[in-house]
Amino acid sequence: MTDVVASIRRVTDIVGEIAAASSEQASGVSQVGDAVTLMDKSTQQNAALVGEMAAAAMSLKTQTQDLVQVASTFRLVAA
Repeated sequence: MTDVVASIRRVTDIVGEIAAASSEQASGVSQVGDAVTLMDKSTQQNAALVGEMAAAAMSLKTQTQDLVQVASTFRLVAA
C-alpha cells in the first residue's frame, strides 16, 4: 500500500511539472505572437513611410524641373 501511495505522489508531481511546463510554454507562445504582431505593425508603418517618401521625391523632382525651366529664362549679362 505504501508503494501505491508513493507512486501516486510521483505521478501527481509529474502531472504538476507537466502543467507548469505547459503554462510556461503557453506564455512563451503568447510572447512570440505579441512580437510578431509588433513586427507586422512596424512593417506596415515602414511601408507607409516609403510610399510617402516616394511621393515627396516625385513632388521634389517636379518642383526642380519647374525651377530649372523658370531659371532658364534668365540671362546674365557680362559686366
